[in-house]
Amino acid sequence: MEIKRIGSQPSNKGPADWFTGTVRVDPLFQASAPARVSGANVTFEPGARTAWHSHPLGQTLIVTSGCGWAQCWGGPVEQIHPGDVIWFPPGEKHWHGASPSTAMTHIAIAEYLDGKVVDWMEKVSDNQYCKL
Repeated sequence: MEIKRIGSQPSNKGPADWFTGTVRVDPLFQASAPARVSGANVTFEPGARTAWHSHPLGQTLIVTSGCGWAQCWGGPVEQIHPGDVIWFPPGEKHWHGASPSTAMTHIAIAEYLDGKVVDWMEKVSDNQYCKL
Protein backbone atom coordinates (compact mmCIF):
# COMPACT_ATOMS: atom_id res chain seq x y z
CA MET A 1 0.00 0.00 0.00
CA GLU A 2 1.13 3.52 -0.76
CA ILE A 3 -0.46 6.61 0.76
CA LYS A 4 0.19 10.03 -0.76
CA ARG A 5 -0.37 12.47 2.08
CA ILE A 6 -2.03 15.80 1.39
CA GLY A 7 0.65 18.41 0.76
CA SER A 8 3.33 15.83 -0.07
CA GLN A 9 3.26 16.67 -3.78
CA PRO A 10 3.85 20.26 -4.91
CA SER A 11 1.30 22.20 -6.94
CA ASN A 12 2.38 23.24 -10.41
CA LYS A 13 1.37 26.17 -12.58
CA GLY A 14 -0.26 25.06 -15.84
CA PRO A 15 2.35 25.69 -18.58
CA ALA A 16 1.56 28.62 -20.90
CA ASP A 17 2.17 26.37 -23.94
CA TRP A 18 -0.79 24.20 -22.95
CA PHE A 19 -3.11 26.59 -21.08
CA THR A 20 -4.60 30.07 -21.44
CA GLY A 21 -5.02 31.97 -18.17
CA THR A 22 -4.20 30.91 -14.63
CA VAL A 23 -4.30 27.16 -14.01
CA ARG A 24 -3.02 25.15 -11.04
CA VAL A 25 -2.30 21.42 -11.37
CA ASP A 26 -2.15 19.35 -8.19
CA PRO A 27 -0.91 15.81 -8.91
CA LEU A 28 -2.96 13.09 -7.24
CA PHE A 29 -1.48 9.81 -8.44
CA GLN A 30 0.57 8.13 -11.14
CA ALA A 31 0.44 4.37 -11.11
CA SER A 32 3.58 2.32 -11.53
CA ALA A 33 3.91 -0.15 -14.42
CA PRO A 34 2.21 -2.30 -15.46
CA ALA A 35 -0.63 0.06 -14.48
CA ARG A 36 -0.74 3.23 -16.56
CA VAL A 37 -3.36 5.53 -15.06
CA SER A 38 -2.66 9.00 -13.67
CA GLY A 39 -4.80 11.65 -12.06
CA ALA A 40 -4.59 15.31 -11.15
CA ASN A 41 -6.78 17.93 -9.54
CA VAL A 42 -6.85 20.91 -11.93
CA THR A 43 -8.15 24.37 -11.02
CA PHE A 44 -8.93 26.95 -13.71
CA GLU A 45 -9.44 30.60 -12.75
CA PRO A 46 -12.26 32.41 -14.62
CA GLY A 47 -11.55 32.45 -18.36
CA ALA A 48 -8.71 29.91 -18.09
CA ARG A 49 -8.73 26.85 -20.35
CA THR A 50 -6.64 24.11 -21.94
CA ALA A 51 -5.35 24.19 -25.49
CA TRP A 52 -6.94 21.76 -27.94
CA HIS A 53 -5.65 18.28 -27.15
CA SER A 54 -6.42 14.57 -27.27
CA HIS A 55 -5.51 11.49 -25.25
CA PRO A 56 -4.37 8.19 -26.78
CA LEU A 57 -6.55 6.16 -24.38
CA GLY A 58 -9.19 8.77 -23.59
CA GLN A 59 -9.77 11.00 -20.57
CA THR A 60 -12.30 11.20 -17.74
CA LEU A 61 -13.06 14.49 -15.96
CA ILE A 62 -14.96 14.71 -12.67
CA VAL A 63 -16.06 18.28 -11.96
CA THR A 64 -15.72 19.04 -8.24
CA SER A 65 -16.47 22.76 -8.03
CA GLY A 66 -17.43 25.84 -10.00
CA CYS A 67 -18.76 26.12 -13.52
CA GLY A 68 -16.82 25.17 -16.61
CA TRP A 69 -17.03 24.64 -20.32
CA ALA A 70 -15.90 21.77 -22.52
CA GLN A 71 -15.99 21.21 -26.27
CA CYS A 72 -15.13 18.47 -28.75
CA TRP A 73 -13.87 19.50 -32.19
CA GLY A 74 -16.86 20.37 -34.39
CA GLY A 75 -19.35 20.18 -31.51
CA PRO A 76 -21.04 22.75 -29.29
CA VAL A 77 -19.51 24.22 -26.15
CA GLU A 78 -21.13 22.47 -23.17
CA GLN A 79 -21.48 23.79 -19.61
CA ILE A 80 -20.11 21.44 -16.95
CA HIS A 81 -20.95 21.55 -13.23
CA PRO A 82 -19.98 19.82 -9.95
CA GLY A 83 -20.86 16.14 -10.06
CA ASP A 84 -20.69 15.95 -13.87
CA VAL A 85 -18.46 13.20 -15.26
CA ILE A 86 -17.16 13.80 -18.77
CA TRP A 87 -15.59 11.11 -20.99
CA PHE A 88 -13.49 12.00 -24.04
CA PRO A 89 -12.85 8.91 -26.21
CA PRO A 90 -9.33 8.06 -27.40
CA GLY A 91 -8.02 10.53 -29.98
CA GLU A 92 -10.95 12.96 -29.68
CA LYS A 93 -9.75 16.57 -30.06
CA HIS A 94 -11.19 18.68 -27.23
CA TRP A 95 -10.62 21.41 -24.66
CA HIS A 96 -12.01 22.25 -21.21
CA GLY A 97 -11.76 25.04 -18.68
CA ALA A 98 -13.58 27.59 -16.54
CA SER A 99 -16.43 29.79 -17.66
CA PRO A 100 -15.57 33.47 -18.21
CA SER A 101 -16.91 34.49 -14.79
CA THR A 102 -16.49 31.41 -12.56
CA ALA A 103 -13.52 29.26 -11.58
CA MET A 104 -13.78 25.49 -12.09
CA THR A 105 -11.95 22.51 -10.61
CA HIS A 106 -11.98 18.97 -11.94
CA ILE A 107 -10.17 15.71 -11.38
CA ALA A 108 -8.56 14.58 -14.64
CA ILE A 109 -7.86 10.87 -15.15
CA ALA A 110 -6.03 9.45 -18.17
CA GLU A 111 -3.82 6.49 -19.09
CA TYR A 112 -0.38 6.43 -20.65
CA LEU A 113 0.20 4.63 -23.94
CA ASP A 114 3.84 4.11 -24.88
CA GLY A 115 4.83 6.75 -22.32
CA LYS A 116 2.41 9.41 -23.60
CA VAL A 117 -0.80 10.58 -21.91
CA VAL A 118 -1.70 13.65 -24.02
CA ASP A 119 -1.13 15.17 -27.45
CA TRP A 120 -1.18 18.98 -27.20
CA MET A 121 -2.34 21.05 -30.18
CA GLU A 122 -3.10 24.71 -30.93
CA LYS A 123 -4.58 27.06 -28.35
CA VAL A 124 -8.32 27.69 -28.19
CA SER A 125 -8.90 31.17 -29.62
CA ASP A 126 -11.01 33.74 -27.78
CA ASN A 127 -13.54 33.42 -30.61
CA GLN A 128 -13.78 29.62 -30.19
CA TYR A 129 -13.97 29.98 -26.40
CA CYS A 130 -16.90 32.42 -26.41
CA LYS A 131 -19.22 30.22 -28.53
CA LEU A 132 -21.62 29.15 -25.74
